[in-house]
Amino acid sequence: MTRSKNKFLFLSVLFVFCAATAQAGLFGISPKDRKEFVRAREKYDQGNYRQAVTELSEYIYKTKNIKRREARAYRLLGLSYERLNNPAKALETYLEALEFHQKNVPLLLAAAALYQRTGLTDRSIEMYNRALKWEPDNLAALSGQGENYINMGFYSKAREYYDRFFELNPRAPAIHRARYAYAFLKQRHYAEAFIHITMALTEEPENADYWLLSAKAYKGLGRLQDAQADLDASILLAPQRTELKAIKSMWFYQEGDLTLARAEAQKLLSEQPQNELALFMMYLTAQKEGLSQEARAYLQKIHSLDKDSLAHKLAEKLLVTP
Repeated sequence: MTRSKNKFLFLSVLFVFCAATAQAGLFGISPKDRKEFVRAREKYDQGNYRQAVTELSEYIYKTKNIKRREARAYRLLGLSYERLNNPAKALETYLEALEFHQKNVPLLLAAAALYQRTGLTDRSIEMYNRALKWEPDNLAALSGQGENYINMGFYSKAREYYDRFFELNPRAPAIHRARYAYAFLKQRHYAEAFIHITMALTEEPENADYWLLSAKAYKGLGRLQDAQADLDASILLAPQRTELKAIKSMWFYQEGDLTLARAEAQKLLSEQPQNELALFMMYLTAQKEGLSQEARAYLQKIHSLDKDSLAHKLAEKLLVTP
């Protein structure tokens, strides 16, 4: 009889527990609270980020019960702040969330990417490393870390991450191939750079930056005509980018063709009479041809323009050089 009573009591307690769990929802959150989160997420999806911030903040901080502080709610709140161009508040949100969810990879990735975009590369590396500790083959962490090391100029280290990234994801978007190519280019591995930038161009043939990378790879390989052809393609796709036209003049100058170097610089000056890059190319060609007074006049013209530019500072140094 005692055994039967104990069994009945156990089943009664179990029933009450299950009923309470069903009423409260998972993790002690009621269906009503779940609806609050869904409503906030709908505001985010609609682009109403201010309202999303308000509702998500209420959802997370409504009570002192930390079980309400879900990783997904924090992440959505952080993303809302990002959309409102408030990176400081977004980072604050992610870091608070990581106090409760230290192993949550999506939160770590969100914080790492935001640190990267705001130039805090060391912190970004730290966050990506934490993500890779829990998910060693996470593609976003591998490519993000590769980009970080490129930004720091550690190209061999960057390639290590991209090697693994492409091993796992050989059909990755073109931007990753281009960054990989850039790492090879900076180490003067021109053949490898050319292979990878060509792969990127097959995906995005109208990207001026990719054609410029291809041109630089060709130049490194000593294929100067091909380099100029790809540079022309880059200029054709982005005619507003005057630095590309200045590069064309510089390359002719480096090849010893002063006539074409001057012609390209003059062409650019006809479009923008105060273009400092073009003026500097005119200075270089005049100096090379022994036209000292003309060369000095170009330096003086540059010196009279933007006081904060690199060209101005260089002109100032050259003008005082005996």
